[in-house]
Amino acid sequence: MGEMLPLFPLGAVLFPQMVLPLHIFEDRYRQLVRDLLGRPEPRRFGVIAIREGRETGTHGVRSLYQIGCTATLRRVHQRPDGRFDLLTVGTQRFRLIRLEQPLPYLRAEIEPLPDDEPDPAAAAPAVRGVKDAFRGYLDALTERGGATVRLEGLPDSPALVSFIVAAAMVIDLPERQRLLAQPDTLSRLEALRGLLSRETAMLRTTTSRPAPDLRHAPYNPN
Repeated sequence: MGEMLPLFPLGAVLFPQMVLPLHIFEDRYRQLVRDLLGRPEPRRFGVIAIREGRETGTHGVRSLYQIGCTATLRRVHQRPDGRFDLLTVGTQRFRLIRLEQPLPYLRAEIEPLPDDEPDPAAAAPAVRGVKDAFRGYLDALTERGGATVRLEGLPDSPALVSFIVAAAMVIDLPERQRLLAQPDTLSRLEALRGLLSRETAMLRTTTSRPAPDLRHAPYNPN
């Protein structure tokens, strides 16, 4: 038997150790938050990307991806009208086993997936390649004039580097999901290097690619 968790489908991908702010206004998800607050810490739920459908509405979600990420509740602010503003942090990847809906919101049986931390010496060439490619990608965004980029320095942890870069790139949801679903850190770093090379080349040859300010993460309305 896997672990049962409340499930929060989103039109976005959450990576471990990344921050996810959420604005909660639907009744079913207000109930989810109240249920979480009634439990001991750590207060966790599953975040999983929507393959088909939309976030809002009773029948908005038609299908989900199979790999998601648990989120741990860090901060809660309840508004006078009952809405919530949450600050959550990605914790661990998981595989979706089955869904059930005895409550207003989905619950899921999940299988936690280990997030490996490869030997730093063995992973050093891959990490260095991704860091160099990411700096080139950020330079290309800046050259397009559509982004303000401040990169103080990436960590040495291969796993954390892979999650930070995957979360920061301006790519479509299916591509972001494929990065989350990579079987291990070295595979994710390899996939990232290829994506970074492709996206950097596109940025330098087209004027139509949007490039948002990467310092800020938008709220996901739910």
